[in-house]
Amino acid sequence: MEKPFIKLEDVSFSYESGEEGPVKMLLPPILKRINLEIARGSFVAILGHNGSGKSTLAKLLNLILFPTEGKIYLDGKDITDENMTEDDVYVVRRKIGMVFQNPDNQLVATVVEEDVAFGPENLGVEPAEIRRRVDRALETVGMSEFKKHSPHQLSGGQKQRVAIAGIIAMLPECIVFDESTAMLDPKGRKEVMDTIVRLNREKGITVLHITHNMEEAFRADRVIVISDGEISLDGTPREVFSNVGKLRTVGLDVPQVTELLYELKSMGYDEVDYTETDEEKCAEMLAEIIKSQKGR
Repeated sequence: MEKPFIKLEDVSFSYESGEEGPVKMLLPPILKRINLEIARGSFVAILGHNGSGKSTLAKLLNLILFPTEGKIYLDGKDITDENMTEDDVYVVRRKIGMVFQNPDNQLVATVVEEDVAFGPENLGVEPAEIRRRVDRALETVGMSEFKKHSPHQLSGGQKQRVAIAGIIAMLPECIVFDESTAMLDPKGRKEVMDTIVRLNREKGITVLHITHNMEEAFRADRVIVISDGEISLDGTPREVFSNVGKLRTVGLDVPQVTELLYELKSMGYDEVDYTETDEEKCAEMLAEIIKSQKGR
């Protein structure tokens, strides 16, 4: 059996209170004894209400934060070992890239191709290889024609795709998208989601997509729901979104497709399968209901 690419064992995390004193004061834990395994090449969506701990989890994986308790393994190596050197941390951050909510915070150059080249240059990659990586990364996100443009003249979705290209150019094995579509309009959100799916399906990059958007989570292989620092649900989109009551209990909306089918089921339409997540199959079920009503 293949070992997990990422593994968390009893991971807890607490932020410091900010109060000065001889003893470090910790706030109540934002994550509580999380146990989790992520397979290489998988596409995992992580859902949770504000303050649930999902973004904290993302920062732990990239060692922006370190666990208060517990162990994190990357490719079988304990990356929370107290003997980790700066070079070891550097290797982890090369393997796991992060794309944040606001693309403007990740754009550093005045020309798109220079921005994408920034990461590889800092890794000491030789110029000819940087050129190849930049071209490939921009092609992957569909932004080749904009390589000479200023990033700040692009739309929100285009900026985010440039930010993603900058991460791709560093050849990570995993990319964590932390609310990366939250500030985008529907068109920009679709552009970025299509890019995320393509990176996973075609390039084999492990994807962790932290989001509030249920429709985006539908596109993942696996959905994890975090509530109050603990894993509340974990399974396929179909398995997770069929738990309508529990999702509502932890403060999450359910996808519109699921909501509609769930309400129909509760109204007595026993033939409705409210665990269905495919919109076309949902439409077929509705058509059958309408057809049967006309025949009465």
